[in-house]
Amino acid sequence: MKGLVLSGGKGTRLRPITHTGAKQLVPIANKPILFYGLEALVEAGVTEIGIVVGDTGEEVRRAVGDGSRFGARVEYIPQLAPMGLAHAVATARDFLADSDFVMYLGDNFITGGITGVVDQFQRERPDALILLKEMDHPERFGVAELAGEQVVRLTEKPKSPRSNLVLVGVYLFQSGILEAVDAIAPSERGELEITDAIQWEIDHGRRVIPHVVTGNWVDTGKMDDLLECNRVVLDMLPERREGRVADDSKLLGKVILEEGSEVIGSTIRGPAIIGAHTRVVDSFVGPFTALYHHVLLEGSEIEHSIVLENTAIRGVGKIEDSLIGRDVVIEKSDTRPQAHKLMLGDHSRVSLA
Repeated sequence: MKGLVLSGGKGTRLRPITHTGAKQLVPIANKPILFYGLEALVEAGVTEIGIVVGDTGEEVRRAVGDGSRFGARVEYIPQLAPMGLAHAVATARDFLADSDFVMYLGDNFITGGITGVVDQFQRERPDALILLKEMDHPERFGVAELAGEQVVRLTEKPKSPRSNLVLVGVYLFQSGILEAVDAIAPSERGELEITDAIQWEIDHGRRVIPHVVTGNWVDTGKMDDLLECNRVVLDMLPERREGRVADDSKLLGKVILEEGSEVIGSTIRGPAIIGAHTRVVDSFVGPFTALYHHVLLEGSEIEHSIVLENTAIRGVGKIEDSLIGRDVVIEKSDTRPQAHKLMLGDHSRVSLA
């Protein structure tokens, strides 16, 4: 079985962060989202992986390399335009050949991995197996209707959903899905929808079965979802202390200090992670916060936030519920604010009044 990871797309819901970087490389608990999916595939025994890339392909290549760090062999498959998930499958035709494969959206996060799902697919041999999750607002997603143990209808973002089971973004296929992809036409939004390809299989008597996810699933396409995913992962990680903590500092709860980090005159209340070569000076870091590598936090307070690499935050009263990009400078102005909620693109500079 092969893996097909989708790492293209524009990431419009995460702009301005994604104006200058791939949405799949935004870190969750200081690890790019994409890496969690690659690790899940390898853990399930899927080591031959194709990554479909778009405009940010070179950045993805630099981050992932040849896949050896994950125990995989990675091939990159350029998609000239983001024309739908089924179009990505068609683009990967030569890589997939006649193999079964797992298609995994690179900006998805699922707890518990997919080993059991891969085992189920190989044991039961359906034409397709799709992962589903019960959601309160299914109209935002592709929605599946079931009859017993089979999927009978898929609808992309229906106005009046007939089910609360949404497509998670992990699909297992036999090679026959390529015939379905060739048979469908673009949707109203001009894309080849994977839901239409799977529906074609259903309509032609092929067996499509569900697997309902009971653990956490987060579609990290929006800032609030990223922060929620960060909260979930930080809660799961074991404590690790590889940095330096000065005697005048306190670490409360589960705190991860990566190599070369420093905590001076500060309090960190976990779960939280302080990245490699990041300095926290005379500051407070609250729960569910991830500071990536080479960050400086000085004379400031922050909680429930993600800060990307090479960013400096100085003299800021309090930041919360925020996603802050790379190479950003945030510094205090004349008056001390009570709280700030920020989403800043890369290379920004902000003076706060």
